[in-house]
Amino acid sequence: MAAFFLWIILFFLCWPIAILALVLYPIVWLLTLPFRLVGIAVNGVFGLLSAMFMLPIRLLRGPRAI
Repeated sequence: MAAFFLWIILFFLCWPIAILALVLYPIVWLLTLPFRLVGIAVNGVFGLLSAMFMLPIRLLRGPRAI
């Protein structure tokens, strides 16, 4: 919602740049999509490695008292 209001303000201040931003946004989104997918995969791998390294520590710590 905030991005829409910022675009409206930009449209009133300088409409050619606002129209250019509106046209280029889907292209930029498609170009950055592979990088976001790689980021999600790397985050998952780091989470898995973290869980594997922390498992012995969690097992040795024993059950938690409630």
